[in-house]
Amino acid sequence: MKTPSASKKLLQLIFTGVLLVCSQSLVAEEVYTLKFATLMPTGTAWSKLLDDWVKEVEEKSQGRIIFKMYSGGVMGDEPDVLRKIRKGQLHGGMFTGYGIGRIYSPARVLEMPFLFKSTEESDHVRELLMPDLETGFRRNGFELLGWPEVGFIHFFSTQPLTSIDAIKQQRIWLWQGDPLGEAFFKAADINPIPLSIMDVYTQLSAKHGSIDTVYTSTFGAIALQWYTKLKYASHIPLTNAIGGVIVSNRFYDKLPADLQQLLKTTGKKMADDIRLNAREANIKSIGLLEKNGIKFMLDWDDVDMAEMLKMRDDAAAYLEKTDYIPASMFAKTKELLAAYRHKQETETNDEPAAAPVKSE
Repeated sequence: MKTPSASKKLLQLIFTGVLLVCSQSLVAEEVYTLKFATLMPTGTAWSKLLDDWVKEVEEKSQGRIIFKMYSGGVMGDEPDVLRKIRKGQLHGGMFTGYGIGRIYSPARVLEMPFLFKSTEESDHVRELLMPDLETGFRRNGFELLGWPEVGFIHFFSTQPLTSIDAIKQQRIWLWQGDPLGEAFFKAADINPIPLSIMDVYTQLSAKHGSIDTVYTSTFGAIALQWYTKLKYASHIPLTNAIGGVIVSNRFYDKLPADLQQLLKTTGKKMADDIRLNAREANIKSIGLLEKNGIKFMLDWDDVDMAEMLKMRDDAAAYLEKTDYIPASMFAKTKELLAAYRHKQETETNDEPAAAPVKSE
């Protein structure tokens, strides 16, 4: 016969076991709500890919991760979204290079004007820089899930874009608070009009609006409806605009390892799909814009290439002074690019394809 002491110990063991089982069940069933914001309008091919990602994560996590999505800029411009993420009001988002620069500015070396000849070049250099970029994001409180892309950026205007001097005479929009844009326009001797991206359409629509010239991708001009207020566009691309899908470390580090891996794996694939889709969409959008009356002008034959490269390098010098893009990062990027071009020339044993920028 068991003694009272033995019975008491047995009950304690049973009670402890029940608590352990219950606590494990609670952990297994814990739900993480990911509040995610983007400027991307709904109803586009990109937003569908984003929606598909949300559905995939929720299904594969068996409901342990659920999303609250805020699309179309309802949470404000990118600085507003980042501020809310840092306060814990949001947890993640999809950003352009403008927003990325407020997380880890050296990443914007990939957006230096007139740097890459092709998407193949930008892809190659980006992949080599990616370990540095991921570390930089992490040190600044964010986990980089994927790297989509806006694409090559063109000037759009209500006025003919016949030359660089003609562009300088226009009332050009600057995304307010963008150091890279400020540096480039300073190097180009252009005095832009700073505005939030949320105010661009309104100013283009106004009878006496403050701007008549903007810059975006060909698909962006359609998605944002800016093209309805514009007449001309430059053939010359200013830069290849980057993007990033991020979540805060504060949210990411709370996740179990399997959910972290799920976000990383699916986030990368979604971003890669958007990048490829963006490239196709930008090509198709040229024809759509032309059908809607947009006239493309200003080819590379219309500009002095040496002048273009000087603008880029002068802009880089301004950015180096503030350490926005350190000299070492710009130098490393150019070295990686030069090595890639040399390899391509050696493998093909032929001249490189005609391109907007010369190898340096």
